[in-house]
Amino acid sequence: MKAAVFHQHGPLDNLRYEEVPDPRPGPTEILIRVRAVALNGFDPMVVRGIPGLKTPLPMIPGADIAGEIVELGAAVDRARWQPGDRVTVVPNQPTGMMGETKRGGACDLVAVEQEFVLPIPPTVSFVDAACLPVAYCTALRMIETRGQLQAGETVLILGASGGVGTCCVQLAKAIGCEVIACASSEWKTARLKELGADIVINTEAQNYVAEIHRIYGKPRTRGGGGVDVIINYTGGSTWAECFRALKLQGRLLTCGATAGYDPKTDIRYIWSFEFNIIGSNGWTPEDQVEMLDRVASGRIKPIVHCERPLAEIRLPFQQLVDREVFGKAVLVP
Repeated sequence: MKAAVFHQHGPLDNLRYEEVPDPRPGPTEILIRVRAVALNGFDPMVVRGIPGLKTPLPMIPGADIAGEIVELGAAVDRARWQPGDRVTVVPNQPTGMMGETKRGGACDLVAVEQEFVLPIPPTVSFVDAACLPVAYCTALRMIETRGQLQAGETVLILGASGGVGTCCVQLAKAIGCEVIACASSEWKTARLKELGADIVINTEAQNYVAEIHRIYGKPRTRGGGGVDVIINYTGGSTWAECFRALKLQGRLLTCGATAGYDPKTDIRYIWSFEFNIIGSNGWTPEDQVEMLDRVASGRIKPIVHCERPLAEIRLPFQQLVDREVFGKAVLVP
């Protein structure tokens, strides 16, 4: 089969589109022909090498997979699965994350344990199904299970133009929140406005903290000013900075740190304003089923930046590095 592979960490030039042996399903595995694989912001980071993450090489990237069953292992439940079934994969498994520590789906065929395979509803496309696991399901858990957003709350979303962010905008609006979405260019903020954001802030031209103060007032330790919720999976320099926009007893939600995981902070804000800092780590298979159902019913629409042949994998990888992707970049083997 053909696959995108990197044999050593380093620049994106290390990604090769080459022939590799076809996988064979084990007794409890399902062999899937990949029809779509969506990329995430961490994919280029894994190619470069993430300190502390041991990625076995060679590695095939791509955690978000949708396709159709080709073959069943001898012990697979045939009452549930048949060749030709349209399926997606739960990539965050107890033995590792696909595309990070387990081979991913940027290839023609992938073998997956049957317990990590889910059916795709008839009205959901392969491309839309592939967009969901890492970004959209992470957003669902962070917004609803952990963050428990409520109608009428004001929600500031930093870095809102990626996969997680575009889903956060949709989820928060569906709940009935007022959404302030930040992105780093005019074309991205225009798209966020089209997606339903009430207020958009171009962080290349505007200081988002100053804008929050202008619109909602400066937070006070006795109440008033600021926003109810901040969603910050950027980290880095925005971490302590965003404290100045959060109201008394506000909630700060985080599910990652794309700009740095060990930022300088200011603990005084945390105690003075009695912040609730809430972490959210990944998602559950039940979250993934729920998200598939919401897409099938039209309550959520995955935002697809591009669909490209798998052989052209370096281009969307570079676009992710250059922050030129709005929503999800999808590869089609």
